[in-house]
Amino acid sequence: MKDPNNTRNTVPRRGSPLWTYFVVVVLAGAAACSVALAGLSGAEVDALVGNPLFWILGCFIVFGELRPIITPGSTENNGATTSTTFSFAALLYAGLPIAALLHAVAVTTCGVLRGRSPHRIAFNVAQYTLSLGAAQLVLLLFGVHASPTSLWVPEGADLPAIALAGAAYFACNDTLVAAAIALHERVSLLKALRWDLGYQVLVHLALLGLAPLMVVAMDRSAAFVPLIVLPFIAVYLNASVSVRREHQALHDGLTGLPNRKLLIVRTEEALAAVRGGRPSRLPGPGPARRRNPERPERRAGLFLLDLDRFKEVNDTLGHPTGDRLLQLVAHRLTHSVRPGDLVARLGGDEFAVLLPTIRDAAAAREVAARLRAALSEPVRLDGMTFDLEASVGIALFPDHAPDFELLLQRADVAMYNAKGGRTGVEVYSPTKDRNSPARLTMLGDLRRAVDRGELELFYQPKISLHDGQLVGMEALVRWRHPDQGLLEPEHFLPIAEQTYLMRSITQHVVEAALAQAADWWREDLTVQVAVNASGRDLLDGGLIETIENGLLRRGLPAASLQLEITERILMNEPAYASETVTALAALGIPLSLDDFGTGYSSLVRLKRMPVEEVKIDASFVSRIATSPDDAVIVRSIVDLARTLGLRSVAEGVEDPQTALLLCEIGCDAAQGWHFGRPMDAATATDWLRRHMERAPEPAA
Repeated sequence: MKDPNNTRNTVPRRGSPLWTYFVVVVLAGAAACSVALAGLSGAEVDALVGNPLFWILGCFIVFGELRPIITPGSTENNGATTSTTFSFAALLYAGLPIAALLHAVAVTTCGVLRGRSPHRIAFNVAQYTLSLGAAQLVLLLFGVHASPTSLWVPEGADLPAIALAGAAYFACNDTLVAAAIALHERVSLLKALRWDLGYQVLVHLALLGLAPLMVVAMDRSAAFVPLIVLPFIAVYLNASVSVRREHQALHDGLTGLPNRKLLIVRTEEALAAVRGGRPSRLPGPGPARRRNPERPERRAGLFLLDLDRFKEVNDTLGHPTGDRLLQLVAHRLTHSVRPGDLVARLGGDEFAVLLPTIRDAAAAREVAARLRAALSEPVRLDGMTFDLEASVGIALFPDHAPDFELLLQRADVAMYNAKGGRTGVEVYSPTKDRNSPARLTMLGDLRRAVDRGELELFYQPKISLHDGQLVGMEALVRWRHPDQGLLEPEHFLPIAEQTYLMRSITQHVVEAALAQAADWWREDLTVQVAVNASGRDLLDGGLIETIENGLLRRGLPAASLQLEITERILMNEPAYASETVTALAALGIPLSLDDFGTGYSSLVRLKRMPVEEVKIDASFVSRIATSPDDAVIVRSIVDLARTLGLRSVAEGVEDPQTALLLCEIGCDAAQGWHFGRPMDAATATDWLRRHMERAPEPAA
């Protein structure tokens, strides 16, 4: 039964340790085979061709290679082949040349029929030739030298020689295979040898032990050979039934991938291996861990991967097409992970990837990016082309969880964060986990911070690129935490946005911004203050009332306040966002579309939105001097804004060169450290006074 996670047919990279090992073994096997066949005389060849017993033996060796005995818990890769009995019997009865030749033909035939790669077939031929050669050397030490013209039938006194020859065969064969597996899956040779040593010893003891009996039977009459084969057939059929049942219990019926049950087993094994390699306990309360500088920190990683918009495929083209798409996804994933990693299907369009060893979160992100890149290749089914995308959540052991269940849960949290934020890949963060103790503690502190007035507004200027005039000041919230100091919004707002605490924070920010704007307007510093609005703010009907009442109490015009709304919110939640945005526009509040370029706006929708300004995301602006692609994107957004009669504002301008390029492109305004860093209210007031007093200067 084929293992969908088997990547051993993949040709090793030229020059890699595995490639070098394959070359050495194949050359050694070819040399041993050449020496053995060179010793065949013409009479021996005639005896070989003319004796039907050898043809029967060859057929049984081929059959044994095609139908290995796979016991529960094993796969086709480590199942023992019954050809071992027949080839070892050929070695005892007629010598190494015959045994090596028959087994080489059988391995080649089996490899071609099973679709194995040429390098793997060549290695298997060399592997068996060298193993049979090791057994032949032991027999020669005991004076046994069989040939097609001088057949050898063992007696009771020859059993020690046969036992030692069998031990040499097993030791050589198992070591050669274990070394290849160790290099392929990047584990130690000792670990590869220990994986199924007990099983291999037991099965090979039985298979090799039957070989002398077969030789005796062959010597008496060829008719006895089929009788000896009958027990093998019975064992094979019983083992196949057991394997099929176990495979069905541990694998997904559609894709053939491991299911959740097998994923649990493999993950527990990986976690145990990591624990065994770590000299210190898991992180947690108490004294800090001691690190061994000579042993690097080891981690295991669990990915949860969910296909984006897969339901649309099922609903549009039907489940049969969806099933074929899932099979294709399974194939791409298994051939994109590293050797030794495990891909499993948990159900529906949800997959898991286990990385038994991973260096750190950055390395895990690289693997996740490779998986997403493999899936992004267009797929053509039923005359249609699909562009697949997936969201990946990453959780690491022991950084994020101490066991499988919690690791899976936190990978799930990260995956939904990636899907909700459209970031593609997310590593688990306690601050984004609604169920984490750290998040609950942070929420409690943040709730008290609102009541205690620990939230403070900083202000950053927006400057016209054409004449240096002040366009406005953006209000940016900071948390002056009593223990952690001044916290940036990314440390606490993502948590607040998932709860109704965001309503209190927004009310506080709006009130503080309006109060500051009123102070500035009373000093004739007539500046527009911009405030950011979250998705939850737009869902809250009280936002409009808060702004309207705040303006009336302070006698401010609507133009004194600007509301910045991210493009992603309007695109993802058009139903509830549109109503609030329309009401704000009717109130006269100027609206700005923030982070433009990172969402999926259509021209029609953008034209219909009541905004006066688009802010070009800093991720594009910061690279316009070095990336032609980003420069084209920024220029296109500026041209689009001009065509629609909107003002374009570039974010993240950190140097004069970027400001000059933006001015040449035709961008209207910009903000960033080049013009002024975020300032507290007192510093911003002093800055405004100085700026208003001096004559405007070109920004670039």
